[in-house]
Amino acid sequence: MSGHSKWSTIKRKKGAIDAKRGKIFTKIIKEITLAARIGGGDQEGNSRLRQAILAAKAENMPKDNIEKAIKKGTGDLEGAAAFEETVYEGYGPGGVALLVDVVTDNKNRTVAEIRHILTKHGGNLGENGCVSWMFEKKGSIVFDKKDAGEDTLMELVLESGAEDIVEQESEYEVITDPVSFESVKAAIDEAGLKYLLAEISMVPQTTVKLDEQKAGQILKLMEKLEDNDDVQNVYANFDIPDEIMERLSQ
Repeated sequence: MSGHSKWSTIKRKKGAIDAKRGKIFTKIIKEITLAARIGGGDQEGNSRLRQAILAAKAENMPKDNIEKAIKKGTGDLEGAAAFEETVYEGYGPGGVALLVDVVTDNKNRTVAEIRHILTKHGGNLGENGCVSWMFEKKGSIVFDKKDAGEDTLMELVLESGAEDIVEQESEYEVITDPVSFESVKAAIDEAGLKYLLAEISMVPQTTVKLDEQKAGQILKLMEKLEDNDDVQNVYANFDIPDEIMERLSQ
């Protein structure tokens, strides 16, 4: 799997998602507000808003919070900050490529904070375009091998529009283009298959394999970046063997 997908699944195993529920709500509300401001409040005609609402529901966000965020984005409710979105690019330990999605009301503050975190944890901020060419936007749905048979899964997802299934040591990752993501996920939900993770992500075209020391450093860096209130997502092209990931998640 891509670094982002591995990082997302390991966070769930560690219970870090539940521990930071309030911070996650804040990030999703920002995304809903921005999506509604850019594309309008009708989720049927605004795929970005639709994805944000699905993410909110997956985290059990109250319906009232979702509706307020949409209204702030469309201007029907006062109080929305003047958010801007940007992507910072850089490198982590071991030469790992990083994309940092940000939504902020103060770019100068945010870029200083991102630079500080990267420098403190063995990375550095790069120029625009230095690593973005390595990544492609894709849908990613991850299954534990214990929960899904390969033949059944492959037949189901390929018929519903998936591009590929990537086999890892203990997991399958279903890859879709962003347009087909919702239909593939709907087919999986209808079949009652259990998955570990379903998201639209920036998938790297090449990966960097890390030893245990560098793996520990990059996971710490990912955690510190995501702890920043303005950071929405961090994408990386690291490859860490499952046994090392399991040890580091203890």
